[in-house]
Amino acid sequence: MFKLMRRRLLHRLQLAESWVIFFIMGIIMMNFPFILIFNKADTLFGFPLIFIYLYLGWSISICVIYLFVLAVRHTDDNQAVIKQP
Repeated sequence: MFKLMRRRLLHRLQLAESWVIFFIMGIIMMNFPFILIFNKADTLFGFPLIFIYLYLGWSISICVIYLFVLAVRHTDDNQAVIKQP
């Protein structure tokens, strides 16, 4: 079951539309309205909300980039296997 889910995820991440969607979501996440929502004096575990928002967004974007790299590497591996007789 996990192999099927992994294969579907890697196939989905190979599509150019998903790259564009994640790029636009990243830009929107770092734009004015969302920054203003979290720019408050409230704290969570002693950290300001803006700090948590930015670092969580940063770490999630790194994970998404890692998944894209896995998808590209998976495509390269499949093409190398197909080319060999």
